[in-house]
Amino acid sequence: MKIPEFGTLQMVRTNAQHYGTENLVSPQQNANPSNVNSTFKDYLLQGLNTVNTQQNDVSKLQEQLITDPDSVDVHDVTIAMQKARMSLNLAQTVIDRLVTDWNEITTTR
Repeated sequence: MKIPEFGTLQMVRTNAQHYGTENLVSPQQNANPSNVNSTFKDYLLQGLNTVNTQQNDVSKLQEQLITDPDSVDVHDVTIAMQKARMSLNLAQTVIDRLVTDWNEITTTR
């Protein structure tokens, strides 16, 4: 079982030979053009759903590793765990910054 690659990462192009002619857009924008008018709340909920999905996928992979070790590579489980941990840390950082900024806005009258 292979873990899907990060679909939204983009390469920083520093060499002129690496420049392409296509516009760089994330796969989510290509797949669902109706998200053009999405609100901040929608983006936040979508991000939290992604974090939740990654956490659930890690649990399933760990369960599968215990019940049927030959069907899952240990490296895939480790990568999935780190990916989920990074997502969770990023979500926690964003939420902490939002709360801090909101408190700063409400106290600065």
